[in-house]
Amino acid sequence: MSDLVYVTTVWIAAALLDYAIGDPWTWLHPVQVMGWVIQWYSQAVLDAKWPAPIERLAGVGLLLLLVGGTMGIGWGIHHVAYGVHPAMALAVDSILLASCLAARSLRDAAVDVLTPLSEGQLQSARDRLSRYVGRDTGQLSEADILRAVLETVTENATDGVMAPLFFGLVGMATPFGGMPLALGYKAASTLDSMVGYKRAPYTNIGWCSARVEDALTWIPCRLTVLTIGLLSGRLSHVIRCCRRDAVCDPSPNAGWSECAYAAALDVQLGGLNYYQGVAAPKPTLACDRRPITASIIQQALQLTRHGVWLWIAMGIAGVAIAR
Repeated sequence: MSDLVYVTTVWIAAALLDYAIGDPWTWLHPVQVMGWVIQWYSQAVLDAKWPAPIERLAGVGLLLLLVGGTMGIGWGIHHVAYGVHPAMALAVDSILLASCLAARSLRDAAVDVLTPLSEGQLQSARDRLSRYVGRDTGQLSEADILRAVLETVTENATDGVMAPLFFGLVGMATPFGGMPLALGYKAASTLDSMVGYKRAPYTNIGWCSARVEDALTWIPCRLTVLTIGLLSGRLSHVIRCCRRDAVCDPSPNAGWSECAYAAALDVQLGGLNYYQGVAAPKPTLACDRRPITASIIQQALQLTRHGVWLWIAMGIAGVAIAR
């Protein structure tokens, strides 16, 4: 089996697996294992009550352990499977790469909230939304719920879908391979979501993970902005809105991702949210030319799907040219 055939088959299979199956709740997922390690390590450090500088060093150790260990295990699994038979390696790589992509999970989360909302069950939609966002949902209006869903699927389109895809594709040109690098990014992203907070008790242990994840996501986030602009046929408008609005967002990446989709779809994101009863205003992104609807959210999800296939096609073309 040639490298081109192998790469093509693996990536197409991974994208189709994510689209058709996603992450079934009853299956053991790599992120679950990562979560167990993070929880065990961070709790041990916090229980030790070390001084702040030592906790910060422990945070560096956590990052190196999880990301390096995840990449090493992924590399080892691939080579053991390939030693048995190339077809087994192909299957293993496809499954593990699919586990790094969250396009189906984003779609399922959106549908989970939009279904009761479309049936007029506002409180049920609020309750379901609380599973996916950190903001207070108990008093949200229908318009606020729709905005929250769109912000979730557009922010996570980068770190949950396009960024792991980027590192998987880049990894094809390295000795590590695509699957281990995609898993490594997923480990960094999981660390950021679990301990990458400025508030106690994770202020010291999570600082390194937060900064590294921001740095790793920077390039794929900007490429995602360009991709959404190209796919929507509104590249100059998307870039203009992002340069005007996204730079005001405190996150170096989330605002850019959300703003790209908002500009492409002519809606506005951002505004006032509440967290544990405390008001937390965020800068508004793009222009409020259309109301956010379920159809708009589906269009955002479709842009992400098209972006995935475009990047995979470009990655395969790159391999073909290099060979």
